[in-house]
Amino acid sequence: MRVLVHAYPWDVIGDPLFIGRMHALGCDGVNLAASYHTVRAATPWHPEHAYLDARHAALYRPVRPQAWTGRRLVPGEAGWMAGPDPFGDATRALAEAGVPVTAWIVLTHDSRLGAANPDVSVVNCFGEHYPWALCPSHPEVGEYAATLAREAVRDLPLDGVLLEACGQLGAVHGGHHDKTDGAYDARARRLLSVCCCAACRAGWAARDVDPEPVVRDLRAAVRSHRHEPAAETAAALLAVRHRAALELRRRVVAALPGLRVGLNADPDPWATGADPGLGPDAGEGADTVVVKCWSTGPDSVERLRRARRLLPGRTALGAYLTVLPPVRPEEVAPHVRRLVEAGAEELHLYHAGLAGPARHAMLAEAVQAAGQ
Repeated sequence: MRVLVHAYPWDVIGDPLFIGRMHALGCDGVNLAASYHTVRAATPWHPEHAYLDARHAALYRPVRPQAWTGRRLVPGEAGWMAGPDPFGDATRALAEAGVPVTAWIVLTHDSRLGAANPDVSVVNCFGEHYPWALCPSHPEVGEYAATLAREAVRDLPLDGVLLEACGQLGAVHGGHHDKTDGAYDARARRLLSVCCCAACRAGWAARDVDPEPVVRDLRAAVRSHRHEPAAETAAALLAVRHRAALELRRRVVAALPGLRVGLNADPDPWATGADPGLGPDAGEGADTVVVKCWSTGPDSVERLRRARRLLPGRTALGAYLTVLPPVRPEEVAPHVRRLVEAGAEELHLYHAGLAGPARHAMLAEAVQAAGQ
């Protein structure tokens, strides 16, 4: 059982005790964020600050002009960090201390780029752009993601990569001070996550699906609370999304030769967001598929089992779990054991920086339970 713990570069830099805590945990390495979306993160362990405010999505490496010449999709720099290469500095410090690092790379979740370039963002059936979501149906987005991945890992002693948002985001996982919870049920959120941008519409048309009536039908379905698009139409929409995600993944993986590739994904084919839904190509290009199992109930076990049935035998199965609230301390070890019994071969723990002194022991309990 391989156990990896998530962290941000700012958790490592400036905290002389971080590496010692990782050694004491007995984990097999750290999933360290190399590119990440906007976030305000607590830093309960850090001796110099209590919060870190990452004001926009950024690449935590130098944004080299020669790598991005002629591009309009260029990642932001992490101006709130000291030095031009925080991910590189943290990675080298961990590796030199014997802690393997996996580059945790967020690909299509970038509100800064989506707002500046709405023509390549996801568009819902009401014509509303989701600025936090770059749509993989646009070749320019695939080129951006591949370059981002290549630049993230350049010249570093890495154990592998973990790809987040390697596909389409949708109606959720969006903005600050979000006031949408509960307004739409899961069915409506799925419909509102169907991208209707020009590139996706062209993909539908290539499958002999007329875009205009489809958009009208999606709108009606959102408002009706009952009506669903025809099965043939739904299948074509999903096929276009999965094809775009596959092409994106192929370009990104091609930019990462020789590195072990982990992929955050969901067994629900309609899922969007950080963990896009698995399609007929489930697992292609990935050494490990990591499934979110944050709920400690039976739904996480079933999600993991469903993913195992979809994946080829050569692809390892990872379980991604959190020790943050509302998870209770007594739930951690039993949850880990159930996931292992359900087929988990890797454990990904969230989060070494966010789980402060009051919850750090829960990380240790998860590591111990994984080895039993």
